[in-house]
Amino acid sequence: MLTQEKVEEILKSCGALWEGHFLFTSGLHGNKYIQCAKVTQYPKYNELFCKELASRFEADKVDVVLGPAIGGILIAYEMARQLDARAIFTERVDGKMTLRRGMGIEEGENVLVVEDVITTGGTVRELIPIVQEYKGNVVGIAAFVNRNKERVKFDYPVETLYEGVMEDYKPEDCPLCKEGLPLIKPGSRK
Repeated sequence: MLTQEKVEEILKSCGALWEGHFLFTSGLHGNKYIQCAKVTQYPKYNELFCKELASRFEADKVDVVLGPAIGGILIAYEMARQLDARAIFTERVDGKMTLRRGMGIEEGENVLVVEDVITTGGTVRELIPIVQEYKGNVVGIAAFVNRNKERVKFDYPVETLYEGVMEDYKPEDCPLCKEGLPLIKPGSRK
């Protein structure tokens, strides 16, 4: 089993774990940011992380792995390869996550939803209704990182490699803003 300590070591060695004052995709601020693209650029680490997560869903007979563009595409692909499933991804069109490019889910297919980092769970909550709309079955959620497992809850099994309570703040309550630290916006939206 891949330990949280080993995952943190890999995150650091890839330059994926950043410290400073960050604006997350969710709109929250925090002092730690994890850029999983710095991990997935290395096939050996993407394979290692996905192999570990995939092993936790082997009994679910996954047909499809669904991830969001852009952060979830490489994860969905490798996770699907590990599970001998199809990999598909959503794209944001007019602010809404949508399946495009002829991708779809067949009625009754077992779908694993993947994400790189869960902060508030907003993106995952956008993907679940897509699976339901196609009459697929969500078998679980997998992510490399869950920033706050106590706050973010789903009605499906969730497996992550690196989790804990990493501080984040509403902009109006952010102590980093009050200190005057420059705000960095590394995310993909907003």
